[in-house]
Amino acid sequence: MIDVFQSLARRSLFMFDPEAAHGLSIKGLKTGLVPSCAAPADPRLAQTVAGLTFANPIGMAAGYDKNADVPEALLRLGFGFTEIGTVTPKAQAGNDKPRIFRLVEDDAVINRLGFNNEGHQAALQRLRTCSRSAMIGVNIGANKDSADRIADYVAGIRTFYDVARYFTANISSPNTPGLRDLQARESLSALLSAVLAARDEEAAKVGVRVPVFLKIAPDLTEEGMDDIAAEALSHNLDGLIVSNTTLSRDGLKDQRQAKENGGLSGKPLFEKSTIVLAKMRKRVGPDLPIIGVGGVSSAETAAEKIRAGANLVQLYSCMVYEGPSLASRIVRGLSQLCDRERLGSIADIRGSRTDYWADRNV
Repeated sequence: MIDVFQSLARRSLFMFDPEAAHGLSIKGLKTGLVPSCAAPADPRLAQTVAGLTFANPIGMAAGYDKNADVPEALLRLGFGFTEIGTVTPKAQAGNDKPRIFRLVEDDAVINRLGFNNEGHQAALQRLRTCSRSAMIGVNIGANKDSADRIADYVAGIRTFYDVARYFTANISSPNTPGLRDLQARESLSALLSAVLAARDEEAAKVGVRVPVFLKIAPDLTEEGMDDIAAEALSHNLDGLIVSNTTLSRDGLKDQRQAKENGGLSGKPLFEKSTIVLAKMRKRVGPDLPIIGVGGVSSAETAAEKIRAGANLVQLYSCMVYEGPSLASRIVRGLSQLCDRERLGSIADIRGSRTDYWADRNV
């Protein structure tokens, strides 16, 4: 019945432009039109990462629920965690429309949204109505016209400290001019110093240390990866999210839509993002948590992210094509993998193919 619902829903939503369809899907979750479909709890899938316990390793990536409209509804779809945002201190409209493009032949999406969101205070008020036990992360960014982008990230830490289970500093969107410059070593060092100092000050006030992750791009040189790994380790960062969307258009079937500016996500991102994930795992060692994201469309692709070195996995764009039950289907598939391979924990496969992926060229 759920498969029939999803087929009809996809056909209906694809009649609308992508941004309108996204808005309708948010409304569907808000109203309960999209049914809950969480898989049964499986202790073999539970993971403790950065001091937090996740019911399963599959999360909703930032970008879908920008304004914290439906985080708990997403968790009821089977996600083990969800990440709202990217949210900036001030509300901003983002880039001109149209700014989202479906590449249906490729199961891909190009977006150049530009951190469109309603700002800190609107998201904060919604998050305050959520259960404190809900595993909701907050993805923070900088306003396009900010005079001090580092200060915007610090403001995000301070604003959401009492409602975020973890933070993600997003410095890797290609749609805010100059934002990826924060990945350069000197700039990154200044950002991490300021953000983690703010986190430590807030932790001292309330007695709770909220983890901070850094989300990086897949379009990095080997030297860029070296620099990010060195700064992450020297600053005792809590983890990395690998990766954001790509500017690459390699191998796409839809060459018309491929000409659109913006970041590419979906199935074509899987290989590139998994290679970068493994290369970063080799650089940071076995202990620093990594969340793998990019092109996850099935239990097998989720498992491959874990084999490449991920502790947790996120998805978003593939749900556009696979439907709202995707997370639940992946979770069930991971349980079946544990049955087949007689695993005590899904973590038992972590890193088993890091070398394979890390040895490949991006």
